[in-house]
Order: sequence, then structure tokens, then C-alpha cells
Amino acid sequence: MASRPEFSWLAGDTANFDFPDGRFDYVVHLATASAAEVGAGGTASILQTLGGTERVLRFAPGKGAKRLLFASSGAVYGRQPANLGHIPEEYPGGPDLSDRNSAYGEMKRLSELMCASNGRIECVIARGFSFVGPYLPLTDKFAVGSFIRDALAGDPIRINGDGTPLRSYLYAADLAIWLLTLLVRGRASTPYNVGSDHAVTLSDLAATLLRSSGSPGPIATGQPQMNRGAARYVPSIERARSELGLTPRIPLESALGRTIEWARGLGNVKSQFRQPDRNFAGNPSAA
Repeated sequence: MASRPEFSWLAGDTANFDFPDGRFDYVVHLATASAAEVGAGGTASILQTLGGTERVLRFAPGKGAKRLLFASSGAVYGRQPANLGHIPEEYPGGPDLSDRNSAYGEMKRLSELMCASNGRIECVIARGFSFVGPYLPLTDKFAVGSFIRDALAGDPIRINGDGTPLRSYLYAADLAIWLLTLLVRGRASTPYNVGSDHAVTLSDLAATLLRSSGSPGPIATGQPQMNRGAARYVPSIERARSELGLTPRIPLESALGRTIEWARGLGNVKSQFRQPDRNFAGNPSAA
């Protein structure tokens, strides 16, 4: 992307970048510390990310921007109850402070508040869930990415836990359509879940991926997580569907097939993406 003529680039951090000359019609704010970075950097990472959001909120209205789209996360809801099949935007829950991943969700909640109450520019909030498509890192940070890497390398697909956690995956092309639609037509100061509402267990995801890749497998699962039920990370998308006509257009098997074909073009994925740490596979905030 860096070499494409459509893009120009600024050096610096979101918290202190110099405002470029000219006017800008729209702003999409995607820059953030990841859950892993927040976990490692603690308060410093959170404050730096919040400072970046404040800087962007000062930049956008001063340059004539009509609207701003902020990329938030389904992590703002905290752990999804086992009896709640699809989590809606109205769900009043929040991150559990006893969970090591709660800081990331709290950071996103604070960023949403800054955007919704800034008083200078209309902001639309996109709460992203899980995605698949070209350029997804094939590392253990993302369960589906590590599954693709292992399948193409001929290794067993390893799942932390018993494979019962439920996820859903929106293809990257659908994601682009959704984000652009929200930017232009979404209600200001309003959160929209962004993702697929088609739930799949991690075991079924791995099996579907093996069929799509032609890999012989196998799938290796671990022990079930006691007393926690089948962890879910699946959004309700009724708000986006009813207000904006947004719906997933690329089914999961096709999305996996397209991503696999892209990954095959990378060559030896085993040597490029092998990592020893498998702690992220099945982690909702990393899915």
C-alpha cells in the first residue's frame, strides 16, 4: 500500500503528529494499541492511545472534515453471557476488571465516549468483532490466521481448549463496504456492531478450513475450560441491517477459501509465520 499513488503518509505518532496542510472530507480513525500491547504496556499504552484519539478529534474539524468514523471493538461488552446468542449494541455489560484483557475494552469504551461527546465533529462508532481475509497476520495472535498457517504447512491445527467457543467472521471486502457505509450514512454518536452473525465453533471453523485448503489435518484440541460454558463472541447486526441494509455477502467457506488462496501466494507460510506462543488461539479479544 505504501507505494500506491492514492496514499500519502505522515511521520509521527497519533498523539503528536503534525497536522498536514489542506482540507479533508472524512476521517477514519483506526490507529490503536492492540490488546497484547495494552497488556504489555499497561497505563502508558492506554494513555498514548487516548491521546491519539484526542489529537485526531482536534485535527478533523479544523480541516473541514464532515464526519469521523472511529474503529472500536466488541471488547467493550466484556464477556458475552452464554445464554445471549448475539450481543446487541444495547447490552449494558462491560469488561470484567478481573480479566487480564479488560484494559483493552475499557480503553475502547473511553475512546467511544470521547468521540460521542466531543462537540466538534459528528462521529460514528464501529464496534468490530472478528474478520478474515487477505493481509490477516497468519500468527497466533489470531485464531483463524494460525489455523490457515498450520493447515497450509501440513501441521495439525491446534486449538486451546475443547473447540466449543463460538466466533463469527466477516470477510475483508464486506468489512470495507460496511466501514465506508457507516462513515457516510451511520447515525452520529451511535455504535454499530460490525461483523457476521453466523456463529461457528472453533472446531467447526478448523474443519471448514481443512476442507477449503485440501489439507489432511488433523485437528488437536485441549481440555475444556471448566465452569465457563461455551465462550461466545458473536454480534447482533440488526441495527446495521435494518438502518443501512448491511449484511454479510461472502459466506464463511468462500471467505476462508479466498484467504487461503492469498496465503498460498506468500510461499512458505511455515517459515514466515511460525511462532512458539499459542496463547491467543481462542481468545475473544484476539479473534
